[in-house]
Amino acid sequence: MTDRKNDLSHHTLLLGVMGDPIGHSKSPAMHNIALEASGIPGMYVPLHVKPEQLAEAVAGTKALGFSGFNVTIPHKVEMLKLMDELDESAVCCGAVNTVVIQDGKLKGYNTDGIGYVRSLKEELNSELSGKHITILGAGGAARGVVYALLREQPASVTVINRTVDKAEQLATEFSHDTLQVQSGSYDTLDKVLAQTDILINTTSIGMSPNSDETPLEQSRIPEGIIVSDLIYNPLETRFLREAKSRGCTVVGGLGMFVYQGAYAYEYWTGQPAPVSVMRSALLEAMNHQKE
Repeated sequence: MTDRKNDLSHHTLLLGVMGDPIGHSKSPAMHNIALEASGIPGMYVPLHVKPEQLAEAVAGTKALGFSGFNVTIPHKVEMLKLMDELDESAVCCGAVNTVVIQDGKLKGYNTDGIGYVRSLKEELNSELSGKHITILGAGGAARGVVYALLREQPASVTVINRTVDKAEQLATEFSHDTLQVQSGSYDTLDKVLAQTDILINTTSIGMSPNSDETPLEQSRIPEGIIVSDLIYNPLETRFLREAKSRGCTVVGGLGMFVYQGAYAYEYWTGQPAPVSVMRSALLEAMNHQKE
């Protein structure tokens, strides 16, 4: 990306995020402040794109001279088909959340999982190798997290899902010679939890406005382990609150959102992302929403 870095002084960087709906997105606030902090002339805009207009919108970003864009619900899977090239992360996760446009070619990445793992390691100030990790949920978010976790050499990864078939499918797909990903249902969870070091919720249970819900009863959370939730709104979910009362170390989802954006920013600009500035901007945008 060094040539990308040299290009920055010659033109305004056009970036954005595609989704439907998109008005709620906090990405523009986070990325516009990052560009300003780095002294890069540019702007990051929300792009409201309906599913039936996705191909046209993607072609439009090329025509308008965009350098890249993020992708959010419901376009992450469909975006795979519209890329000229796919990074390994997008292929393994089966979804694209970041697109880089260079020399008229579109390359799709997925920064969700690697963003989550980067934030988890930073907040815990520890490596994940040798850890027994249990994941609740087997959807798109779980795929990204499993993909990124396996690169950290954990002792084990177990995927728990209400629909066991989905958990088994994900586990089979990601298992390899050196590590077999395990799967199970909520009925078998207590046995798995007895050996768990890190418990991660990748489901949307507990997300605002349904913040009184939790993916797991408090009594089933093992005492003193690490408990993490991908949800960042609310900042502290009921799941994390109850885990804290069980003496657990808890990690919220804000860091994942910041770091998936930080990786995207680094792909687009070739420069280190101003992470602390991005985090502050995101928090401010969330507080402003509550007023």
